[in-house]
Amino acid sequence: MVKEQLREVQSRVKEACLRAGRDPKEVTLIAVSKTKPVAMIQEAYEEGVRDFGENKVQEIVEKKAAMEDDIRWHMIGHLQRNKVKQVIDKAVLIHSVDSIRLAEQIQEEAEKKDLDVDILLEVNVAREESKYGFMLEEVLDAALAISKLSRVHIRGLMTIAPFVENSEENRKVFKKLFEFYVDMKSKNIDNVSMDVLSMGMSGDYEVAIEEGATMVRVGTSIFGSR
Repeated sequence: MVKEQLREVQSRVKEACLRAGRDPKEVTLIAVSKTKPVAMIQEAYEEGVRDFGENKVQEIVEKKAAMEDDIRWHMIGHLQRNKVKQVIDKAVLIHSVDSIRLAEQIQEEAEKKDLDVDILLEVNVAREESKYGFMLEEVLDAALAISKLSRVHIRGLMTIAPFVENSEENRKVFKKLFEFYVDMKSKNIDNVSMDVLSMGMSGDYEVAIEEGATMVRVGTSIFGSR
């Protein structure tokens, strides 16, 4: 089941890229394996997937120990400061940095382990009270503050769009973040590379790609509902 559904998603990713006049190589598909067993991850791995996303630190720790070493694990869920030390040497990218204090904690733990850590700033574009993340108007100041941390490198932005029945409703969210991302890139802030835009999930990843996403986080469409 996983293989068929994965191929369907990969095909849709390519089609969305072609519609937008983009090279499919510009988009990384992250298979969101949260709550799913290692056997299902193995199926996707055998199909060539190497980027997997997890919401919980404990799942990254356990699955990384059980799976092949060439997997790139992405921390996509809310990260508590007291869990930072467990994950910074296991995730290739932390998508969900939603406060300066969290970034400072990552810096502190990275110094102890002599690591450099790539992060994305989580942006609450739709201003949903139930979601974490910086408001758009807070991002520049946060980026300037975090850019001074020597071990923490801002690679781009991430958002979790509202849950909607019709994915078209989220187009304005993705468009707004893409425009902001381009503007941030043009500022050429030291230690801020702005080459990753992580947006789009199972319900709306095609629209996100059409609006400029470079990473999409797809779980249910690959592994089935939770």
